[in-house]
Amino acid sequence: MKKKIYTLAILSLGLFATSCGGDEKKQEAKKGPAVAVRVETPSGADEHFLTASGKIEAVNSANLSTRMMGYIQDIRVKVGDKVKKGELLISINNSDLQAKRAQVNAGITEAEAAFNNAQKDYERFKALYEEQSASQKEMDDQTARFEMAKARLEAAKQMKNEVESQFAYVNIRAPFSGNITNKFVEEGTMANPGQPLLAMESPGTFEVMARVPESEISRIEAGTEVDVIVKSIDQTIAGTVTEVSTSARNTGGQYLVKVALEDTDAKILSGMYASVRFPIEKKAETTQAVMIPEVAVITQGDLQGIYTVSSQNTAMLRWLRLGRTYGDKVEVLSGLNADESYIVSADGKLFNGAKVKVNE
Repeated sequence: MKKKIYTLAILSLGLFATSCGGDEKKQEAKKGPAVAVRVETPSGADEHFLTASGKIEAVNSANLSTRMMGYIQDIRVKVGDKVKKGELLISINNSDLQAKRAQVNAGITEAEAAFNNAQKDYERFKALYEEQSASQKEMDDQTARFEMAKARLEAAKQMKNEVESQFAYVNIRAPFSGNITNKFVEEGTMANPGQPLLAMESPGTFEVMARVPESEISRIEAGTEVDVIVKSIDQTIAGTVTEVSTSARNTGGQYLVKVALEDTDAKILSGMYASVRFPIEKKAETTQAVMIPEVAVITQGDLQGIYTVSSQNTAMLRWLRLGRTYGDKVEVLSGLNADESYIVSADGKLFNGAKVKVNE
């Protein structure tokens, strides 16, 4: 019994020493040099006009697929290649289709032979009938045989047209001139009906699909001139509203607005995120979305938050409730106000309570 009590005493001393050691490390960190940090306020907090986030897309773009099932035999392009309209891009194994075409050709040959014989008999009986050497019934029978042979030949030819049209789905060609932007399959894999194989687009003409909240959509009209801000290249491009959606059923309560971009020398690419600034003053009661960069978010398990600067110039971890992601930014639903600053980057490791120095 004494041994057990003595052992517990030693463990208690060890835990006390460990705890003291951890507190001492934190105290030493607080006494150490302050970590230089850079702070920002959420984007959109001081804007007076309606701004919506969107993505740049090529006006002419397509995902190429097939209606046939088969193994991919040959892929003649790679991502980034320029192709011309009608150029062969992918070949799918078509041995079954070739066998079917051979059968159809054989059927056409047989139908043509039957038609030729029926036509000769029809012409012979027609001449005999005109000379009154054949009865009306004999003439009617030969006419029926001739029409049936003619119909069988036409059906065989239509069958051939159907088979030939299916070859368009095993030999995938470019529907327009452009660039290959994505490849979804590899040679030897199975292609299924409707499965995307390649993505391509025609560069040069772009548009932006922006999402506008329901509180503002009624104020936006087609033909409105807007500014499109592309932050990744730090340029503003003029645009015009071409379409305004009247339903948000499939877009999570946000209405889609299509903006056509004017011709520009800016190096814009499909997929870049942009902000569309409409010449409409925000309503006084409208609450602007609080947006912060994803790189500033701290994740611990299922919790997400950011570091702010306390009144004692120390880092203070604050947990947030986040919403949708738009490009490199994420929406803050609660936990941070639009006029509050947060730490976006630091020159050292941060922890809750660490001394910080804000860079101007």
